[in-house]
Amino acid sequence: MALWALVRATHTLRRGPTSRPTEKMNQLLITNARLVNEGETCDADVLIRGDRIEQIGAGISVGDNVDVLDAKGKMLLPGMIDDQVHFREPGLTNKGDLATESAAAVAGGITSFMDMPNVNPQTTTREALADKYKIAEGRCRANYGFHFGATNRNIEEIKALQVGEAAGIKAFMGASTGDMLVDDPEALELLFEHAPMIVLTHCEHSPTIWDNEARAKAEFGEDVPMSEHPAIRSANACLLSSSQAVDLARRHDALLHVLHLTTAIEMGLFTMGHRKDKRITAEVCVHHLWFDESRYKDLGTRIKCNPAIKSVSDREALIKAVNEDRIDIIATDHAPHTASEKGKTYFKAPAGLPLVEHVMLCLFDMVQNGQLDYECIVDKTAHAVADIFGVVDRGYVREGYFADLVLMDPDHPTLVEPSNLYAKCHWSPFEGHTFRSSVDATIVNGVIVYADGKLTGKIPGVRLDCIRAR
Repeated sequence: MALWALVRATHTLRRGPTSRPTEKMNQLLITNARLVNEGETCDADVLIRGDRIEQIGAGISVGDNVDVLDAKGKMLLPGMIDDQVHFREPGLTNKGDLATESAAAVAGGITSFMDMPNVNPQTTTREALADKYKIAEGRCRANYGFHFGATNRNIEEIKALQVGEAAGIKAFMGASTGDMLVDDPEALELLFEHAPMIVLTHCEHSPTIWDNEARAKAEFGEDVPMSEHPAIRSANACLLSSSQAVDLARRHDALLHVLHLTTAIEMGLFTMGHRKDKRITAEVCVHHLWFDESRYKDLGTRIKCNPAIKSVSDREALIKAVNEDRIDIIATDHAPHTASEKGKTYFKAPAGLPLVEHVMLCLFDMVQNGQLDYECIVDKTAHAVADIFGVVDRGYVREGYFADLVLMDPDHPTLVEPSNLYAKCHWSPFEGHTFRSSVDATIVNGVIVYADGKLTGKIPGVRLDCIRAR
């Protein structure tokens, strides 16, 4: 059956994260797939019943009442779990919202996401966290989890957090604004001492950045060239802060996950090896693997992000660290802003760029360039995220696990242009670029949500169960 016809023919049901429907469940058999999973690539069929994977094997035989999707020539992967996105809701919905950005996410092969707390109101109380989950119900095409925000003054809220209420606790240890900046030494000590779950850090040393900004203003005035961004948001500013985070985690035996690393010099802070042997883990974002500072010349503020995209040697060191298991997770830090905002001068243009729609395409191109392999990107985008955050029954293609899958076509090119973008901001730093692969279909909880370049209209996303405790 043609894929789009199959989407329309398949009956799907909304349900909670562990519930079973009371009426007859939909069944879908994916045949002839090239399955990439748990360090191996092999030919396999996958049978889905309801929201779960029922059987994995070769030549699975089924009756007439099962829909069949022939995946010949395509690669089947566990859907990406993006541990760092900014979907902008509540309060900043002119840039994006949970509905629009989750649509963009599934178009990019992401089946689950974890959203950051710097929204309005900020997610820094348990009440605000509960309200955000209510806002998400019934609106997300992908599964969703939310991070709780640390401040200089909310340690009692952090102590009261129960495992499972949040995916993690986010601390902006620099380079933030307002109450989300955690720069009080006592507050940081208390956070790492009492956090009941994993702490995620944005690591840049604000005093160093402020000094660099003053130097740049003295030289260039308000119209600082974008080429100065990696000098202002310098490697030293990153290292000072990430070193502090690692020291705090070690002294308090806390779980720590350092987000969006950008420099070669920071790699010495992290150990090689499997995440099961680590309490301190590391993340890199796809744009820091793809771009280097030479692209400021043509892309300007479109690739302005914090921490900054840096040198060719830094990018090469990050790729090396991914391959040697020094870096554990690849994410996006999807952070949309309007095109008019990004068109402003250096100090006025906000940092962040939309990335969820093209992350898997970037990584597949990197495989074809010989920089990564397929087993590695599956491990860093799905398996490792599930393990590090304790995501229940997701992140792997296993019998009994939720059917969160992406079908990739490695031989069908994708040209990025405004007409095929789903993110609300409706621009991309990749516009005009042709990737060598495409996202053929995305399945969330057994439901096809994206196929043949179109959203199907189904909204099966549910709240993630993240249960890893300190």
